[in-house]
Amino acid sequence: MAAIIVVEQLSKQYRLGSANPPLDNLREALLRGLRASRVVRNRLTRRGAVAEEQESLWALRDLSFSVDEGEVVGIIGANGAGKSTLLKILARITDPTAGTARIRGRLSSLLEVGTGFHPELTGRDNIYLNGAVLGMRKSEIDARFDAIVEFAEMAAFLDTPVKRYSSGMYVRLAFAVAAHLDPEILIVDEVLAVGDLAFQRKCLGKMSDVSGGGRTVLFVSHNMAAVEHLCRTGLVLQRGRLAFRGSAKEAVEHYARSSAADGPAAQSHSVDLTHSLTRPTRFPSSLRRLRLFTTDDAPLTGSIPIGGCFKAEIAFSLERPAANVDVALRFDDLLGQRILAIGSAFDPGFRGHDRSGDLEAVCEIASLPLTPGTYKLRVALLVGNAEVDVVEDAGRLTIIASDYYGTGRIPRAGTFVVSQRWRLR
Repeated sequence: MAAIIVVEQLSKQYRLGSANPPLDNLREALLRGLRASRVVRNRLTRRGAVAEEQESLWALRDLSFSVDEGEVVGIIGANGAGKSTLLKILARITDPTAGTARIRGRLSSLLEVGTGFHPELTGRDNIYLNGAVLGMRKSEIDARFDAIVEFAEMAAFLDTPVKRYSSGMYVRLAFAVAAHLDPEILIVDEVLAVGDLAFQRKCLGKMSDVSGGGRTVLFVSHNMAAVEHLCRTGLVLQRGRLAFRGSAKEAVEHYARSSAADGPAAQSHSVDLTHSLTRPTRFPSSLRRLRLFTTDDAPLTGSIPIGGCFKAEIAFSLERPAANVDVALRFDDLLGQRILAIGSAFDPGFRGHDRSGDLEAVCEIASLPLTPGTYKLRVALLVGNAEVDVVEDAGRLTIIASDYYGTGRIPRAGTFVVSQRWRLR
C-alpha cells in the first residue's frame, strides 16, 4: 500500500527568549538562508555560533517515518517530546527548519482550541469557511451540514460569533467539522481533553468510525487506553527524535518502560519522603519515610513475584493529637491509572486513642494480587478523612512473572490474580 505521509530528516528549531522573534516570519527565513551561505557562515565568529546554539531549542531532530494510506497511528511521548510540533508541520501551520514532510491527500486537523476559526464569524459561517479551506464545494458542505450540527449539539448557538464560545463549545464544533468533511487524513491532538467526558466518548466513537472507513488518522493523546483501542501503529517520540515504532500496544509498553526509567529509583527498600519532589506544594512534610519488605522481612529492592508477600512501613509525624488518623497506599500503573488502593481505614482495629509525635503505620499483605508490570506507589496521610500530606510517586514496585497458579501459564491479561477453582459438568 502506498505511503500517504512521508517524513524525512525532519527538524524544527526554536529560538529561546522572548526578545527573539519567531523563526517563521519572512525576515528570519531570509536570515536563515543567508546564514547558510558560505560567505556569511565564514564571517560568524566561533563565539557567536556557540551563543546562537545555546539560545536554540530543537523541538524535532532528524525525524523520519512513513504512514500508509488507511493506517491509524498513535503518537505518544512525554510533554515536550515534539508531538504537537510534528502535527503543526504536517498541518502546514509552521515550517520545518530542515527536512521534508510530503502529504498526499486532503488533510483536516484539530490541533488547538479554535484553530482555523475566525472569531468574528458565526459557527455557521465557520463551518463553511473550514470546508472551503479544505477545498470542498458548497454543495458538499451543504450535504454534511446537518450531521455536523447534530454531532456538535450546538444548534442553539449556530448563529452566535465563535468569539463568545467557551473552550468546550469550540471543541465540539471544531471536531464535528474536522471529522465530517471527509478528509483523506485526519490529525487530532490532545485537544479532546478539553471536552466533557460524554463528548470525549462520542469523539472517540467517531474516530473509530473514521478509521474503519479507510481514512488515515494521526492521533496524539496521553490516554493510552484510547491509543491502544483506536490505533494500529504507535510512534514514541523522545526529545524530538523517534524512539520507537511498532504496534500500538508495543509502543505503549515501550513508553511505560521509558517512563519508569525516568522516575524515582526504587533500588533501595527505604525511601526518604521528607523532601520528595512529587509532593504537591500545598502539603507540609508530615510523611517521613517509606520502607518496603517482602518474605521474612527481607528488604524489597524493586521486584517481587506474582502473589508475593508485601509489607510497607510508613513513618510520619503529627504536631497535634488526633484520633481519626489513617494512612493510605495506592498502586498506579505508569500511565497514571489507579490499579489498587489500600488503607488503614479498612482495618477496624487501626483507629484508637489520640495520637501525636513520631508514628509509624505498618501494612502487611500476604499475597499481593497484581499481574506483571511496574507500579508507582502513592502514599497519603489522612486526618478526619481529609488528606493532610501526599507523596504522589514515592517509589516503584515491579511484579515479575511467576507460575502463580501452578499450571505453567503466566497470567498477563487483566490486572489482578485471584484464587479460583473450576470444574466441568
